[in-house]
Amino acid sequence: MTETIIEIEHLTKIFYTDEIETHALSGVHLNIARGEYVAMSGPSGCGKSTLLSIIGLLDTPTNGRYTLNGKEVANLNFADRSRIRNQEIGFIFQSFNLIGDLTVAENVELPLTYRSGMPAAERKKRVQESLERVNMAHRMRHYPAQLSGGQQQRVAVARALAGSPSILLADEPTGNLDSKNGEAVMKLLQELHQEGATICMVTHDPRFAAHAERQVHLFDGKVVAEGELSQLLAEVEG
Repeated sequence: MTETIIEIEHLTKIFYTDEIETHALSGVHLNIARGEYVAMSGPSGCGKSTLLSIIGLLDTPTNGRYTLNGKEVANLNFADRSRIRNQEIGFIFQSFNLIGDLTVAENVELPLTYRSGMPAAERKKRVQESLERVNMAHRMRHYPAQLSGGQQQRVAVARALAGSPSILLADEPTGNLDSKNGEAVMKLLQELHQEGATICMVTHDPRFAAHAERQVHLFDGKVVAEGELSQLLAEVEG
């Protein structure tokens, strides 16, 4: 029986600005199994990034349940969210989010320094292994500005892998890359998935969404079927 890593039920997120309520998520249900590769897509403003932020414990829902690895995490305090995020979740961002005055190796090691009790030797070993995995070990003493966009994203993937997370979250990982480098990052994610990684990726590009084994479509803060999404988009454009 396949183990479920993420269980989301009746999830809502409302943003309040002045007297306006914005319903970013309106009752989302989503399960992700261990080893699954899921792509979330939908039009701009449909709630993809909000949902990914909640899955990544960067934000909290207004209502609903979110269980990560069997633990209810929807309403944890900031410190507990930070600790679980550091141990369970690897992030790959559109803008790479590397720190310019740290070397490649130091960028990859940084999240591990927040793990209490992890010896320096273990950190160095993980940095070496994760950089080898993305073919960037030969650049470990370089700085981000000395790398191409595609290389920077590979380092960002290594940083996400170094902590041995339960799930990799990728938010438009090809958004700042040309098509060749975008395809290379997609190939890398595909290889990681084949090796057992659980991946949840937000993308607006149908070509990249097709790399995943399951596609989840969002529209107006709800998960909809693919056929339903096409119909809703046609109505909006019409």
